[in-house]
Amino acid sequence: MSIHDFKESNFIPGNGGLDRKVSTRPATSLSCAKRKCFKMLDESPEPGWLSEEVKTGTTIIAIEFDGGVVLGSDSRVSAGETVVNRVMNKLSLLHDKIYCALSGSAADAQTIAEMVNYQLDVHSIEVGEDPQVRSAATLVKNISYKYKEELSAHLIVAGWDKRGGGQVYVTLNGLLSRQPFAVGGSGSSYVYGFVDAEYRKAMSKEDCQQFVVNTLSLAMSRDGSSGGVAYLVTIDKKGAEEKCILGNELPTFYDQ
Repeated sequence: MSIHDFKESNFIPGNGGLDRKVSTRPATSLSCAKRKCFKMLDESPEPGWLSEEVKTGTTIIAIEFDGGVVLGSDSRVSAGETVVNRVMNKLSLLHDKIYCALSGSAADAQTIAEMVNYQLDVHSIEVGEDPQVRSAATLVKNISYKYKEELSAHLIVAGWDKRGGGQVYVTLNGLLSRQPFAVGGSGSSYVYGFVDAEYRKAMSKEDCQQFVVNTLSLAMSRDGSSGGVAYLVTIDKKGAEEKCILGNELPTFYDQ
């Protein structure tokens, strides 16, 4: 029997004799229906939520007083309408007496803070003394400007050093500016009038702490993307003191 005769015969080896005729047509991997389905999937437009920018929110603030600074932030981390973390501390340590307040993308802001923290540690070892607050702010400014197209973050840098005392710097896309106080994040738009009206020069440390707490409480009550607890850091020549104020311990105002 030839090979051609074997393919066209009704005999199938190992099947006990006669059965059905063996087809010699090549098998197809996908049916026409499946091919059409995959083609429709390939041509279907991408869902809109995949390309939309994720909205984030926060409230951060820093203020100078004679001999130091006070930083504060809320603790809510949001992605659009979803709260992904209720108690994140957005006040990140850069050095012993230098902190930064984070806003924008949490991942981007934390990455910048970690990079600056490492560089300041190396710098302090090289010079044999604690780094200056302006040096930390300059590092943040350089990274923000270099990666302004890739990163979405705004950091307020504040701290104390023996040359300049208490200092607050704002850094945004390459901007570096020293201010007596600074607010940032989505909640800041609700409290600009309050901070402009309530700020006074030469405020004491206790007045600055209360100023920060009141500002955070007002922003957290108005801004849906801010909330949780309030974190405070007070920095002076003695060091840094951290404090957490629970939501039910924050001051209330007439409409609350």
